[in-house]
Amino acid sequence: MPYVEILAICMLASFFVLLMAGIPVGLTLATSGLVFGYLGFGSLLFNLLPGRIFGVVTNQTLLAIPLFVFMGMMLEKSKLAEDLMDVIGHLSGSLRGGLGIGIVFVGVLLGATTGIVGATVVTLGLLTLPGMIRRGYDKGLACGVICASGTLGQIIPPSLILILLADILNLSVGTLFAAAMIPGLMLAGIYVVYILILGIIRPDSVPAFSAEERASLSRGDLMQKLFKVVAPPVGLVAAVLGSIIAGIAAPSEAASMGALGSIAVAAIGGRLSWSVLRDTAQATTKITAMMMFILICAQAFALAFRGLQGEKIVHDLFAFLPGGISFDIWFLMLIIFILGFFIEWIEISYIAVPLFLPVFLQANVDMVWLAILICVNLQTSFLTPPFGWALFFLRGVAPPEVTTGDIYRGVVPFIIMQLVALALVFFYPALATWLPTAIGW
Repeated sequence: MPYVEILAICMLASFFVLLMAGIPVGLTLATSGLVFGYLGFGSLLFNLLPGRIFGVVTNQTLLAIPLFVFMGMMLEKSKLAEDLMDVIGHLSGSLRGGLGIGIVFVGVLLGATTGIVGATVVTLGLLTLPGMIRRGYDKGLACGVICASGTLGQIIPPSLILILLADILNLSVGTLFAAAMIPGLMLAGIYVVYILILGIIRPDSVPAFSAEERASLSRGDLMQKLFKVVAPPVGLVAAVLGSIIAGIAAPSEAASMGALGSIAVAAIGGRLSWSVLRDTAQATTKITAMMMFILICAQAFALAFRGLQGEKIVHDLFAFLPGGISFDIWFLMLIIFILGFFIEWIEISYIAVPLFLPVFLQANVDMVWLAILICVNLQTSFLTPPFGWALFFLRGVAPPEVTTGDIYRGVVPFIIMQLVALALVFFYPALATWLPTAIGW
């Protein structure tokens, strides 16, 4: 084996060793890339790297990231979910599992407005978990519904994963947003069907709202809160996504209107204040800085890996796999799923996907379909122990009677449902490709 390919393998090995040792992923990417890149072709790496970094920081598509994060954090800081859950709980009526279905609906709405898994899971956990346990919901199921619903923002547009995948795969953000709509809503629908089935076969695990609770809010007050609480964020989502998918506005333009609209929604609800605006700006800065730092550090890793002929190694590896390109795709899905047990979606996106991308480009695989497969698969990384972030977020706000075992037990059915959704998108590519084609993307 040539010397440079040995260095490429050593670089990958060192990356995972440093990562498992607890070194931050950005520093791990930069260190392994710079060290082995220098060993491979000396100072030439440092001559090429500034151009790669300049291309990242001047990429206008990535400008949508801080704007969408700002929109999400503003709606989270203004306590939107608190009012939403009150309305949804009363609308569910006597339906068994109605509160769980309401949480899925709120997860869809918050996912489309915030896209921040941590914020959604913490908010839903604080607002609904004690009440669900008090009403007799199975503790594992309650935890699973909250964690799974909180991750819906990673596939339902506007999703940060989709923006980054558009950059990696050189695709239109609007195309991926359109492609993710049906699979995202389908996954939410699968959750709802599961809860309804539990209401039939295990009714005691998903009790309905009591008559006293339903009578505590009159029909007139409920309709008033429905228009005041639900209509503004739904209108904001429709305006932002509609303008992107319809080609009226670029992602960064629509994101800026979304950020401004989130301020207006908070003001309409009487929740806008200087402290909310300050906290939103600070949280947006931290999240954006973290993502951009990892992205910049990943350039050193990617440049060194390509220079050390790492892509050739990957191509040769796939050549040994049987079953053709379909098996190659499932092999990638397996790797992403396994990595999701240990590292976050950002690292997976910038490590696994670029490594295997040349193989699929050469085979003329539909990149839009592949991107949605990757996105659905990446959702499992938030739920798979031991490092599923949704599990950590919920553990931090769960009441004492909820154990870590309850949380782990509760998410298992939802991980299986996510894998079912992945299989459906694989065997029925039109789920991802029909809408972009229908609107002319």
